[in-house]
Amino acid sequence: MARRRERSPRRPRISRRTSAFVALCAAVVALFAVLVSLQSVLYGTPLPLSFILGAALCGSPLLAISRPHWAIGLFTAAAFTLPLTVVPELAIQSPWPWSVPALLTFVLFVGVLTFLHGARLGAFALILGAIASLLSPVLRPDMVALPESSASATADLIVTTAVASAMFLIAALVAGRVRVAAELTREKEHSALEEARRALVEERTKIARELHDVVAHSMSVIQVQASTAKYRIPELEDAAIAEFDDIAATARSSLTEMRRMLGVLRTEDQSAELAPQQGIDDIPTLVDSIRRAGVEVGLALEGGEAGASATPAVQIAAFRIVQEALSNAVRHAAGARISVRVRAEARSIRILVHNTAPPRSPEGHGGGYGLRGMRERAEILGGSLSAGPASDGGWDVEAILPLGADPRSDPTAPSPSAAPSAATPLEKENP
Repeated sequence: MARRRERSPRRPRISRRTSAFVALCAAVVALFAVLVSLQSVLYGTPLPLSFILGAALCGSPLLAISRPHWAIGLFTAAAFTLPLTVVPELAIQSPWPWSVPALLTFVLFVGVLTFLHGARLGAFALILGAIASLLSPVLRPDMVALPESSASATADLIVTTAVASAMFLIAALVAGRVRVAAELTREKEHSALEEARRALVEERTKIARELHDVVAHSMSVIQVQASTAKYRIPELEDAAIAEFDDIAATARSSLTEMRRMLGVLRTEDQSAELAPQQGIDDIPTLVDSIRRAGVEVGLALEGGEAGASATPAVQIAAFRIVQEALSNAVRHAAGARISVRVRAEARSIRILVHNTAPPRSPEGHGGGYGLRGMRERAEILGGSLSAGPASDGGWDVEAILPLGADPRSDPTAPSPSAAPSAATPLEKENP
């Protein structure tokens, strides 16, 4: 089978702004070269003076990009001085007071200034340039002494002013169109964000409605049936009554969690008043509820004083991770012994939930939403979570939650490999 030919990486495209700047630089250099030559040969201006005044005149469009007011002053001074340096015997046969390259530079300068900085500065530069050129015949009457030269100068002034004014109007219209297009783009982006936000709110409302109408209703029915079972079935034994009471308590707790979740889903600004959620101190109660279901669970809580200083977010995350790990162990490793160890250290809380190999082969631990949710809870707080097979054939879930700063930014923070192993004796065994 023939090998595919590897595509060569594409070169990054040059932006429009860079292309326009390069084109402007090329135009300025070309105008400067032509203007200096013509001004020295056809108008008799001394070459050093042509270089200086030509650089000031042609460099003004580039200076106008960042310093528009300085550029206007520099251009006006050069445009006023350059026509006064000509030799009448030579210049009388050429366009005056604006030579062709000077005219083009004037047009380019007005266009750049208007497009980048608005019509007000563009009109100001246009008026000053026209006034400077009108003063040339007054200061050099010898250039307009003859009727032919006077008519030529008048035509030159009219053409220059007309072309520069046309460029001013074109640049103003193009700049306005560009601004309108940018505003439309921003409005489209804003509308897209609002539409996405509205869709998210509607989806959350729909989920909340389904949870309320279906799941919450079913949980309410379970709670009512479990609470009234001992009255409806008088021949129940005490063990059965206790089991029904546990079912009712679990249903009530689930309804409380459901109401809390519905409050968050139905609150767009996430400012709902939420009831206190479980923390590390509630883990023993959680373990007791699992034991009452017939599962052998060992619990060790170490460093209680350090754990009490954990933030509410860390407390909730620790409880939820233990809850989900126990749920997965009961679901996927029925009959296995489970051990839970929560150790609060100076900078972090370490959690290890280990279950031994089950009597029968489990269906397998898939990367479902449970493991993903636990990992996301840990990573949001700057911690870490790992889950995988243990050396004894069981399953380990290890989590490290920082108490304060992100441990990943602290080189002295202990690594996850230092987490306690499942074989470590439990220091505080909950009966």
